[in-house]
Amino acid sequence: MLGSVSTLPHQPQRPVNNGHMVVCGDDTLARRLAVELRYVYGERVTLLVPPGRDTSRPELPLTQRARAVALFGRMSAAMSRNGAGAGGGDGDTNAGVEAVRIMEAHEPSDDVLEEAGVDRAAALALVYDDDERNIRAALTARRLNPRLRLVIRLYNRKLGQHLETLLDQAAAVSVPGLDPAAMDASTTVLSDADTAAPALAATALTGSSKVIQAEGLLLRAVERTPPRPGELADPGLCTLALLSSTSQDPAGAEGSDSSGAEGPQLLPDLATVNAATGRGTVVLEAISHAGPDRGPTRMGGRGAPLGQVFSRRLRWSALGVAAAVIALAVASVITTGDSPLHAAYLTMLDLLAMGDPAVETDDSASRQVIQLLSGMAGLLLLPLLVAAVLEAFGSLRTASSLRRPPRGLSGHVVLLGLGKIGTRVLVRLRELDIPVVVVEEDPEARGIPLARSLHVPTVLGDVTQEGVLEAAKIRRARALLALTSVDTTNLEAALYARSVKPDLRVALRLYDDEFATAVYRTLRTAHPQALTRSRSVSHLAAPAFAVAMMGRQILGAVPVERKVMLFAALEVAGHPQLEGRTVDQAFRAGAWRVLALDATPPADRLPDLTAVPPYDPLDPTGPGTSGRPSGLVWDLHPGYVLRAEDRVVIAATRRGLAELLRRQRSALRP
Repeated sequence: MLGSVSTLPHQPQRPVNNGHMVVCGDDTLARRLAVELRYVYGERVTLLVPPGRDTSRPELPLTQRARAVALFGRMSAAMSRNGAGAGGGDGDTNAGVEAVRIMEAHEPSDDVLEEAGVDRAAALALVYDDDERNIRAALTARRLNPRLRLVIRLYNRKLGQHLETLLDQAAAVSVPGLDPAAMDASTTVLSDADTAAPALAATALTGSSKVIQAEGLLLRAVERTPPRPGELADPGLCTLALLSSTSQDPAGAEGSDSSGAEGPQLLPDLATVNAATGRGTVVLEAISHAGPDRGPTRMGGRGAPLGQVFSRRLRWSALGVAAAVIALAVASVITTGDSPLHAAYLTMLDLLAMGDPAVETDDSASRQVIQLLSGMAGLLLLPLLVAAVLEAFGSLRTASSLRRPPRGLSGHVVLLGLGKIGTRVLVRLRELDIPVVVVEEDPEARGIPLARSLHVPTVLGDVTQEGVLEAAKIRRARALLALTSVDTTNLEAALYARSVKPDLRVALRLYDDEFATAVYRTLRTAHPQALTRSRSVSHLAAPAFAVAMMGRQILGAVPVERKVMLFAALEVAGHPQLEGRTVDQAFRAGAWRVLALDATPPADRLPDLTAVPPYDPLDPTGPGTSGRPSGLVWDLHPGYVLRAEDRVVIAATRRGLAELLRRQRSALRP
């Protein structure tokens, strides 16, 4: 069924036919993306990797090429087993597809890209970890092939927006007179950190929701626990998935594609949902209008509170002096009979040693006693003022420094690592107003300035050293997110945290699936009542990059345990499984479900459903306002017949979306 991948390093560098896809990268995301395109979508793929070892993972002895071959070999064996068990059939997306071609080059130069066949390719993914290298290669590729579909990995969001416009304009200039409607020169800029951050942040919360945005609307996919006896579960708008039978067990393993009937089931039909008693569900719960993006909030307020400028001891001292002054003024009013204003004035003069001595014959003894006490209070005021000035200067000097975890902090999330992924997760957690304590070894890490600006408590130190997690108040934390780039560091931190707090919720960022399985078994045995989860950034991000390479608009990817469900916008035209069918007939359990219909006329449709329309103050009912009804219809009648001019929002599995696209190519082929 599949081409042999074990001989990939020795295959000749033959010319590539038109319409293949090229993936260029230097880390795990490139290899997983090639696997996604090859074994899920059945595309011919050329993978370009640097020679030598993986610089981001120097502890592994395998080269980039050897690791790619090993990954393809495992995937080929798994697909062969699944295919043999299912008996083949027309569901095979890999039938007749040649083996992946692997090339090695230090840089994606003009000659290398030409050898990879970029000038004849249908799509190119540039997923290097270096933004500058991706931009340089994108400009070269656009010059070689103006019709090429580009998918670029960039961490800088603003730069990505400008780059999309620049590259599409470059394509139009390179081919004068080319019909824009017929030009397939779309440019998509994605960030693996932005794609994976919501899922990683959700692992630190119980009952958290995943948010998908479409045409200014927010869709929430919420995990729900099984109903108790006698209770009815709220199905929401629709049931998107059934969780695995062990998902409610804190020590239970998450299901994956190889879990069988006990694993999670994506897009089940109504009969399956009703029969699955005692299993949690993921439902599409609510839809609301998306307002302007709310930035991450600071911990401890927006400004500089008095408590952050002056110490508690100094504040209590100042309060004592103020109380003494008030008491002396009241005593002066009572004993001398002066007005309150005049008595307070004399007390302040005595306090500052500016008043005349009470030695006149008409001065009473009580007035003299009050003057002496005021002078003594004035002596206490001088060191208090000096201390206040010193502390104020010290606070100003350390205002730009990192904040230390406060003593009474509890119920927070300890976040390990402030690289690309950790920084995005930090932003997500602060948007949810979740208290965070960050642990980072490198004082020059990417996310340190963000943590400083948000006043997030930060501990600088090696997490594997004793006392670092204690400084982060791990004993009173609600969860630990270990998101460093080294698997062993994440595991060591998790094991040490569990030794300190056995019931701590832990989420690990692990690359290798076999290593993750071994971690599960060990932690389940040692801590049966604790919840442990692992997430791979490349596993979460690869489906979104693959859908973009297929030329489809991806609205979002929602992880369901160790599976991924995709939300995408599709034109009905050219999809025989949708066109001319009712919404109920178009639904295929375990593959895809039509969620919404874009009722906006084709000429007025937004090209990007993920974008919030701009607000026009002169038109209160225009785009971007909550008073403007959305063009998306979510309460579709099951009997509505889908027409060719319709655009729909679907939820689909990776293989379900691949089948839709494959059937579309078959329908369009003359």
